[in-house]
Amino acid sequence: MGEVYRARDSRLGRDVAVKVLPEHLARDPQALARFEREARTVAALSHPNILALFDIGSEPGVSYAVTELLEGETLRSRLALAAIPWRKAVEMAVALAEGLAAAHAKGITHRDLKPENIFLTSDGRVKILDFGLARWQPREPAGDATDAPTQTQAGTVMGTIGYMSPEQVRGEKADAPSDIFSLGCVLHEMLTGRRAFQRPSPADTLAAILKEDPPELAGVSPELARLVSHCLEKNPNERFQSARDLTFALRSLGAPAETAEAPADSLAVLPFANAGGPDAEYLSDGIAESLINSFSQIARLRVVPRSAAFRYKGREVDPQAVGRELGVRMLLTGKVVERGGRLSVQAELVDVAANKQLWGERLHRQLSDIFEVEEEIARQIAEKLRVRLSGEETKQLARRYTEDSEAYQLYLKARFHFLKRTTEGLQKGVEYCEQAIEKDPEFALAYAALADCYLVLGSLSVCPPKQLKPKALQAGRRAVEIDGGLAEAHNSLAYLHAVYEWDWAEAERGFRHALELNPASWIAHDWYGLTLSCQGRMEEAIAETRRAQQLEPLSLVLHHHAAWLLWLARRYDDAIAECRKALEMDPNFYLLHFWLGLSLEQQSRHEEAVAALRKAYELAQANPLQAGSLGHALAAAGRRDEAEKVWRELEAQSKTGYVEPYAMALIHAGLGATDRVFEWLEKAYDDISGWLTLCAKGDPRFDHLRPDPRFQDLLRRMGLA
Repeated sequence: MGEVYRARDSRLGRDVAVKVLPEHLARDPQALARFEREARTVAALSHPNILALFDIGSEPGVSYAVTELLEGETLRSRLALAAIPWRKAVEMAVALAEGLAAAHAKGITHRDLKPENIFLTSDGRVKILDFGLARWQPREPAGDATDAPTQTQAGTVMGTIGYMSPEQVRGEKADAPSDIFSLGCVLHEMLTGRRAFQRPSPADTLAAILKEDPPELAGVSPELARLVSHCLEKNPNERFQSARDLTFALRSLGAPAETAEAPADSLAVLPFANAGGPDAEYLSDGIAESLINSFSQIARLRVVPRSAAFRYKGREVDPQAVGRELGVRMLLTGKVVERGGRLSVQAELVDVAANKQLWGERLHRQLSDIFEVEEEIARQIAEKLRVRLSGEETKQLARRYTEDSEAYQLYLKARFHFLKRTTEGLQKGVEYCEQAIEKDPEFALAYAALADCYLVLGSLSVCPPKQLKPKALQAGRRAVEIDGGLAEAHNSLAYLHAVYEWDWAEAERGFRHALELNPASWIAHDWYGLTLSCQGRMEEAIAETRRAQQLEPLSLVLHHHAAWLLWLARRYDDAIAECRKALEMDPNFYLLHFWLGLSLEQQSRHEEAVAALRKAYELAQANPLQAGSLGHALAAAGRRDEAEKVWRELEAQSKTGYVEPYAMALIHAGLGATDRVFEWLEKAYDDISGWLTLCAKGDPRFDHLRPDPRFQDLLRRMGLA
C-alpha cells in the first residue's frame, strides 16, 4: 500500500515516519480511498498501543501520512526466531487487547490483525499498525460524507488468510468479536511459534478456520489454554464479547492471589468529570483537589501531584494505561452532578496492578452535605488502600476548615478562579473569598486564599501594589491568628513579609514554619525559593524551586519560576533549556517566552531575543512589563527607534492607567538615560513594586548601574545591601 520513510519534523524537532502512497496508486481511486480511510480511522484514535497519526497531506501526485516513528521490529520478525514465553506473550496480548478496546469504543473494527501489523518497539511497547481494512461504524450519526461509516459489500472477503474469523471467511459482517478471534490466532502463534490454522493451501486454511480446532496448547496453564480456545470459538456469540473483558481475563492469569491484600503504596486522584454544566466545574475540580490534599498527608502513600493528575482533565482514560503512565498502583476517578441543590458523586477505585475495581459507589446528598461526601470517599478509600494511619493522619483525613457548607463552596469557587492566574480570575477569586469570609468570619483557609489572590494580582500591573498591601497583610495575619497550625496561612504571611515589608528574617521564619507543618507544600518551597533569590542566595533558591518541581513536576508556573531564577543566577543556557522544555507542554505560556528572550538577550543573541520577547508581549496582551523588557532588548539590539516607540506608547498608557514603573526603568536603562532610570526606580520603590523586590538585586540589565551610590542606597533601603 505504500512506502515508509524516516523523516525529521524541523518545526517541532522530532523524528517521524512518513507513509507515502506511490504515484501509480495515487491515481487509483480505490487505493487512494483506502489510504484516506485509514488516515481518518487512525486520526479518530488516541491510545498508547495504537500508532499515532500526526498529519496527512498531498503534493502533486503524492499522498502521504505522518506518524510517530517506531524503532524495533514487527511481531512477524520476532516470531521468526522462536515462540514467546507465555508470561511475555500474555503481557503483549494485554497491550493488544487494550488497543483494540480503544478502537472498538470508537466503533472501529481492525479486521486485519496479524503479526505483520503488530510492532514491538525497542523500549518494550506494543503497537497496532495498518487500519487500511478497518470497518468504522461511528457511535454518533455521521456529520458529512467524509465521516460516513465504512461499508463492505455483503459476501466480500476482507482480511488475511490464516487470521480471519469464520464470519470474515463467509463474507459476513465483522465486529469486535472478529478482532478477538484474530487476536486469539496471534496469541496461539506467539505461544507455539506456529500458525493456528496453517494448512498446505489457502483453500484448506479457510476450511480449517470454518470447521477445525487449532492444535492443543502444550506447556501452558489450563486457564491460558481455555482463554485462547474461548477467543477461537467458531460462533462469534460464544467468544469474549469485548476486548475489555478479554483484557481482564488476560490480566488475571498473571496476578498473584495475594496482590489485593498488600497495602497500596501509590495513588492518583484524577480530576472528576463534571456532568452538571460549566457552573459546576469548580465542584468537580475542587472535590478532586481536596482528596489529593487529604491523601497527601499520609506518609506511607505516594500521591500523584495535582499538575500531573489534572493533565487527564476532560479526557476519556483507560485506567491501566494511565496507571502505567503515572507509575501508580491505585487510581481514583469520579463524576460529579449538581442540580437544584442536589449533589451526586460517583467514584471508583481501581487496582491497576490487579486490574480490578476495589471500590465504587454513587453518593447522593444535598449540596450542603459536601463535607460528608468528601469524608465518606476519603474514609472508604483509606480502608481499601489498607494503609495504617497514625492518629494525626486520621484526623487530617476528616479535617474541616469550616462548618459552613456555603462558605466552603465559595472557597472552592475562589480556588478555581485563582488557578487561572488571569486578572479576571484573580479578581473573581477575591470576590468569592470575601463572600466566604462573610459567611464564616473564622474561615482561616479563605483568608489565606484571599491574601494569595492579592499577592498575585500585585504582580500583574493592575494597580500600585501598595494599594493592595493593607488588605493582603490583614488577610494573611488574620489567617494565622485563627489557625496557627495552617501551613497555607504561614506561607502566605511569610511571602507578604518579603514582598510588601522587605522583612527578610521574618519571611524566612514563616516559610520554615510552614514547611515544618507541611513539608509537601510545593507552593511554600516555591515562594521560599523566590524570597531567597531576592537576597541573592541563588543556590539555595534554585534548590527550593527544584524541590517544588519534584512535588508538582508539570506545573508551568514552576517552570517559569525555575527559568527566572536560573536567569538571575546567570545560568543562561540552563534557563533557555528550561523554557524550551516547558514550551513543549504549552507553547502559548507567555512567561516562558519572556525568560527565554531575556536569557537570549544576555547571550547577545539579539534577534532571537527580540522575537521571543515580542511573542511574550503579544501573548500577554501588551502587558507593560513585557513591553518594557521588549524595549530594552530592542535598544540592546541597536534598534533604538523601535525602543523609543515602545517607550512613547508606555508613556501614553501611563497617563490613563497604571504602568509598572520597573518596566519604564528598563527601557531607559536600555536607552542609556541613567537619571530617568533612577526616577522610575524610585517610583517602583514608592509603589512597593513586586518586580523591583524580586529582580533588583540580580537583574543583569542593571549591572552597569550597580556602582552608582543611588542604586546601592535603593538596595540598602530594601534590606538587600
